[in-house]
Amino acid sequence: MSLADLLAIMRRRWYFMVPLTLLSVLAGGYLYRTIPVSYESQSSVTLLDSTAIADLAPTFGNPLSNAGGSLVVTADVLIRTLQSSDSAKELHSRGVTDQYTVGFAPQADSPLLTLSVTGTDRAKVLRETTTLTKFTGEQLKALQAASKVPAVYAVQSAPVVLPQTPVSQSKGRYQGIAAVVIVGMVAAFLLSILAEGVAVVRRRGRALAGYVPRRHRARPPERPKGLLVRRLDATTVLSVYLALAFFVPSNLTLPALGGVGTPANVFALLGLLWYLATWLGGRILPARGTRLPRVVMCLLAAAVLLAYLANATRDSSHEEVLGADRGLIGLGVWVALVVLSSAGIQERSRLETLMRRLVVLGTVVALIGYYDFFAATNIADSIHIPGLHSSTAGISAMDRGSFTRPRSTTAHPLEFGGMLAILLPFAVHQAFDPVRRHAGAMRRWGPVAIMAGALPLTVSRTSIIGAFIVILVMVPRWKPQRRWAAIGLILGSVAGFKVIIPGLIGTITNLFATFLSNSDSSTQARTVKYSAIVPYLEEHPWFGRGFGTFTPDLYFFTDNQYMLTLAETGALGMVALLALFVTGIHQGGAIRRLARTESDRELGQAFLASALVALVISATFDALSFPMYAGMFFLTLGAGGSYLGFIRREAATAALPAPRTTSEVKLPQLAESR
Repeated sequence: MSLADLLAIMRRRWYFMVPLTLLSVLAGGYLYRTIPVSYESQSSVTLLDSTAIADLAPTFGNPLSNAGGSLVVTADVLIRTLQSSDSAKELHSRGVTDQYTVGFAPQADSPLLTLSVTGTDRAKVLRETTTLTKFTGEQLKALQAASKVPAVYAVQSAPVVLPQTPVSQSKGRYQGIAAVVIVGMVAAFLLSILAEGVAVVRRRGRALAGYVPRRHRARPPERPKGLLVRRLDATTVLSVYLALAFFVPSNLTLPALGGVGTPANVFALLGLLWYLATWLGGRILPARGTRLPRVVMCLLAAAVLLAYLANATRDSSHEEVLGADRGLIGLGVWVALVVLSSAGIQERSRLETLMRRLVVLGTVVALIGYYDFFAATNIADSIHIPGLHSSTAGISAMDRGSFTRPRSTTAHPLEFGGMLAILLPFAVHQAFDPVRRHAGAMRRWGPVAIMAGALPLTVSRTSIIGAFIVILVMVPRWKPQRRWAAIGLILGSVAGFKVIIPGLIGTITNLFATFLSNSDSSTQARTVKYSAIVPYLEEHPWFGRGFGTFTPDLYFFTDNQYMLTLAETGALGMVALLALFVTGIHQGGAIRRLARTESDRELGQAFLASALVALVISATFDALSFPMYAGMFFLTLGAGGSYLGFIRREAATAALPAPRTTSEVKLPQLAESR
């Protein structure tokens, strides 16, 4: 269905589009007039150690001051006190009736507190912030007085940022207005498409026996040219998604959507609306034999929705509610990618085109990573797009040993390495594909060399484990001549890295040596997190705390997708996650088993290797929290289902007996009657 077809449908169904659009605009205008502008004022307070701290033993003196420490414990006690109901009642009696928040200052390792008040009266907000700042110092003194701390050992509070002039907070107001307008217009669009689909079905029922549906008619020899009348398909939509995902840094998002609001994700949701419109309009049917990945996505959706309900039933914070809402948006993006890649692609040649584009664009991202590594910088930091802002503040070049870890246009070196590891098998398959033998060796083997060479540059165990799994799954299935040539090339590449980049191989080897000896600091930190997350798992073991709620700002990094899934979606979510990986592995194995050509068998092995890489490296970092990696995983999952559908249909066609000609039919012999 082209854009012109969509515009024609909306024009024909104006009785849905016009009233609902007008109602949504009027509702947005009403909200604009009735919702007042809110103002926010902030101040900052720091804690100062007692004058006698230098003369105290660490375990004596003021128990609140954490003697010899950084006073972070003291600050935490003070924050919890200010957030208590007794403090809220006292502040209310002093005139602080608007919402206030107290917490540690962002990116501060010291006992620096940020106090903020939000309200609709600018002058009142400023007075309330002043009252809250003064009350903070009084509460600190009251805490120490209750513990009978001598004055010489008392911790002091000092304002470092006085109450600021309140500034307007119009973001939430405009978000609500935009949400109402968008919901109204989307509802009008879907109702128009649904009405068009019903009309198409009725016309077909009333048609004569010789009626031929439009999608079964012969195509005209010449198609009209132009952007609006050009026929769109799922490959085109997904190609635009890939371009946005790879070349717009994944940390740049729309301000209203947080980490899931990347331009690529927003476009994927629009692509899902396009597919629904085309399907309801009777222009496309889901490809046969591709149901499995969509069924598994239904299981994941059920786990996420039940976790969302579980989050709504508990006493969750405002930040957790927003995280759960963002989790639903992320789920919609993943569903869109699986649906478009599995059900939307109707021709095998278009699917092969999509996979070639995936490898080419991934190669370009890997080349950007080379620049980051050798220039000791992050090129993504210099990319600024109007209307987008960074969802992860304070990103800078990360080092390990004496090497800069590249991240290219991804959000983290782990995402960069993980994404390349799941794409590498497809680059290898396309290099061996006999169909592409007409292309030069550079075009076929360049992507393999660039992607594989970029993996050790990340100086991470995740990348090396991913590369090792690809080798372990694909190389043993090759013929001996190719297998031994590949092993020799791999060993030669390792030796080349030792010569070209001295110290890199030794640094990577040391990473695994310290891991095996349990002397690595990052490994020990992860082990501590595993024990720290157990209480959260025991609180909500079946449905979790809510998908997208266990954020580092509120809790801590898990560095393990399985632990994060258990915490957020419980046991049901873990079953759904494992089902995703098993589905990818099954699809690869089924393609290899049913394939009739060697190229297709190697393609099945590539899908199997990619899914197995995702299964293993998900234990090394919170993989699905990174938008580019998650997008590539779900796209390849859907593409595997689509390829399996084509292979099954081809196998079923080949199994049918060929029609026999008249000459081959043996006529019965007639006996003469006597």
